[in-house]
Amino acid sequence: MQVVVCSRPGEMALVERPTPPLAPGEARVAIRRIGICGTDIHAFGGNQPYFEYPRVLGHELAGEVVAVADDVDPALVGQAVYVIPYLHCGECRACRQGRTNCCQALEVIGVHRDGGMAQTLNVPVTHLVAVPTLSPEALALVECQAIGAHAVRRAQVAADELVVVVGAGPIGIGVLQVAKSCGARVAMVDTNRERLALCRETLGADAVWHADDDVVARIEALNAGALADVVFDATGNPKAMNRGFDFAGHGGRYVLVSVVKAEISFSDPDFHKKELTLLGSRNATREDFEHVTQLMAEGRLQTAPLITHRGRLESLPTLMPQWCAPGSGVIKAMVTLEDDAETEA
Repeated sequence: MQVVVCSRPGEMALVERPTPPLAPGEARVAIRRIGICGTDIHAFGGNQPYFEYPRVLGHELAGEVVAVADDVDPALVGQAVYVIPYLHCGECRACRQGRTNCCQALEVIGVHRDGGMAQTLNVPVTHLVAVPTLSPEALALVECQAIGAHAVRRAQVAADELVVVVGAGPIGIGVLQVAKSCGARVAMVDTNRERLALCRETLGADAVWHADDDVVARIEALNAGALADVVFDATGNPKAMNRGFDFAGHGGRYVLVSVVKAEISFSDPDFHKKELTLLGSRNATREDFEHVTQLMAEGRLQTAPLITHRGRLESLPTLMPQWCAPGSGVIKAMVTLEDDAETEA
């Protein structure tokens, strides 16, 4: 089968590998769509924590089951599925508490083990979900939207709260849409005016602000003199993450969705004066995945507007540097392995 390997930062190659045999409890998925995530971009750039090379990237995956192990129900063959890429141990304290997203021995497909930038991938059936009603491209975006859903659930966002989301990429957009479904008012902050326009005009943001604006003043004007009830950082930028503390109001919550190789610092007197709650949000649980697919089915969470670039698997070694380049305009790039692929861009 054809596989795209990231051999070192900045280098990808299309190679041939034998199709591995199925282990007990596994199904073979013919990959149909691969969403390119910030994790893939950071790994390609050499900036991803918890990462070793060479690695086959790809964890935003949709496909069709084409074979199953002897101990798996053969009725799964032929079904359209998405992949839950977080392989948890099921035995550690976090897993026993239902927090499989931060398992002590967590392995993420496409990060800790080879992923789905390949024609097929063997996946434990416990981490496949069949959803016949959604398109392959929607299924490939469930994972990144589930990350936003998990962050919103972790923050316990409530109706009419003012939520400020810093970073209008796919994860921030997921936070926006899920927070709106909770009845919150949501303001987006970014340096990209086109992304901000998308959030306001298409995705329902109540306000959008450029990062160079006086964001604190804008928040206070929108929230009757108070700062934000909840702030989410989805930038992957340490300076932005430090700045986000200034946006949270008294009794507020600050949720760091981004992961960076950096130290994050804040003013302790200000932190205590506001009695802020600082939360990390990592990955998602099955509950978050199911919530996202429900919102998609109800038409309350859009994915099509996120997809700005498309390409074929075999073209990835050429396309990935283009998509990662500053000024590329990429919000979400989608890789296809079907014959009806749209024009590459």
